[in-house]
Amino acid sequence: MAGFNHAPAQHESEDAAIIARNARVGWWLFLAYLAVYVAYCMLVAFRIDVMRAIGWGGVNVAILYGFGLIVSAFVIALFYAWLCRAKPSDGKERS
Repeated sequence: MAGFNHAPAQHESEDAAIIARNARVGWWLFLAYLAVYVAYCMLVAFRIDVMRAIGWGGVNVAILYGFGLIVSAFVIALFYAWLCRAKPSDGKERS
């Protein structure tokens, strides 16, 4: 049967500079998301009146913000994957 090859998986080797760049990008994106999440937590803790307000579609701001957090996490993950696939700017080719 085709596809049942039990040989070790072949992994692409990456340069240490690419790994470091991807880690930096990941940290910056994480910090950006963390800032949005901390703002959400601060609003919940200290400005419940803002969170109770009715927003778009007749749904309160807390629900909209929560769904926004979920969607933004997914978008940031896609953006991170796209950035990590991009070729490094120093002109080196990936092997």
